[in-house]
Parts: sequence; C-alpha cells; structure tokens
Amino acid sequence: MLQSLAVLLVGDVFAESGRRMLAGYLPSLKRDLKLDLAVVNGENSAGGIGLMPRQAQEIFAAGADVITGGNHTLARQEIFPLLQHEPHLLRPANLPPSAPGQGWVITTTRGGEKIAVVSLLGRSLMPVTDLACPFATLQALLDQPLKSTPCILVDFHAEASSEKQALAWHFDGRISALIGTHTHVATADERILPEGTAYLTDAGMTGPYYSVIGMNPATAIARFTSQGPPRFRVAEGPALLNAALVHINPRTGRAEKIERVSAGPL
Repeated sequence: MLQSLAVLLVGDVFAESGRRMLAGYLPSLKRDLKLDLAVVNGENSAGGIGLMPRQAQEIFAAGADVITGGNHTLARQEIFPLLQHEPHLLRPANLPPSAPGQGWVITTTRGGEKIAVVSLLGRSLMPVTDLACPFATLQALLDQPLKSTPCILVDFHAEASSEKQALAWHFDGRISALIGTHTHVATADERILPEGTAYLTDAGMTGPYYSVIGMNPATAIARFTSQGPPRFRVAEGPALLNAALVHINPRTGRAEKIERVSAGPL
C-alpha cells in the first residue's frame, strides 16, 4: 500500500526566539510525525524583519528542507547571493523577474518522492509594488514547470483571508495544499476542499508568545495610540511554534488529512 507523504509547514519564524523554538522542536517533530518534508517560512527570522545568511543556515541546520519567503524576504541585501545559489531558499514567485532567486522548487523526499514547493505573495493590503498576480503566476507554473508534478505545496504569504481562500478554491484539485502565512495569528479553519486541496488560512507564528505579532506589546500600543513614526522592538520571553501538517497521496497529489501542530510556549 502506498503511504501518504507527511509534510509540515512551519509558520513565520520570528527573530531569535523563533529560531530557538525551531531548533528545539523541529528535529523531534520530524521524528515523531515521521515527516517526509519540512517547510519553514523564514522571512522574519533576522531580528523580526528579513533573512540573513546566518539565520538561513540555522533554519536549514534545524531540519528545514525548504525555506519560503514573503514581503520581507528582500529586506536585507546580504541574502541575495544565497538566494541566487540555494534552490531550496525561496522568495515569492510573483516578485518581479529582476528579483534574485526563484519562487519554487521541486525537491525529493527521503523516500524518493517528488514534491514541489511554491512561495507566493498576496496583493490585497500588501505594501509591495510591482507584484504579478498570484493567480496568474501559479497558473503559469502549473502549465509548464510543475505540469508533471502531482504533489504541490503552496505557501501563500498574504494579508487578506479572502484572497487566501479564493486562491485555494480556484486551484482546488490542482495543488495538494495551500497554507497561509504572514498574519502571525493561527487560524482554526483547516479543511480539505472538495477536489482534494488541503487549506488553512494561516499557520501562525513561531516566535514570542507574549507579544503583538512578535513585537513588544508596549511598542505596538504606542504605534496605535500615538500615530507617530512606528517603533519596532522584538518581544522577549517564552516562544511558541505553530505549524500545519498535511498528509498527501503521492500518486494523485490529493490531500488526505490536515491538522494544526503547536509546541510550547517555552
């Protein structure tokens, strides 16, 4: 009997505490859940904004097979050379063609199965210019480079839950799973759509537990009450890991099960 592929997508790793949680928990999650693939969103891993080569190497060393991106992926130019040379480090596929790196990869699991991972960025309420349509971008990938790949996981880094849901419904049955990231708030709407695509609006954040989406609460409160220039300070203290686990039929690419996974706070 053909066994399903167990794929974990870890929500936005935020600053040092998020990296600490990932290093502390991902190895045991890979063992206990018998994971075939671990995907980690790392766009906030360097001090809460962006990604640096050292943090990328830490995430890979913790057990990530693929690192996905978001609106802050290109915030630090130091990551550009690694984006160019490391195929398992992704930036959103619908960034301009001039952006370094690529937004998708076909990787091989430990059991020899092929699975594609796609990183996409939403356009609704997203302060990023020159973004291509995520619907058209994913369609183009399915028409050509991913045409013969049945197992496809999409990390959709978007603000609007409606945009995430619409993309999932539009591609229901053509991708294995669409897991949302970016809001840093885990949602409880995991489901498998009628044609076999697993869906979750947001996997949540891996980072500071006592925080406002990773920021020090006092900083966030001042930002809203003073309406002055935004101050940014990473919260300290215990952290929480949030992720989504999807089981995929490797022959059909259809999802068989989806559930939320969390660890901590610690």
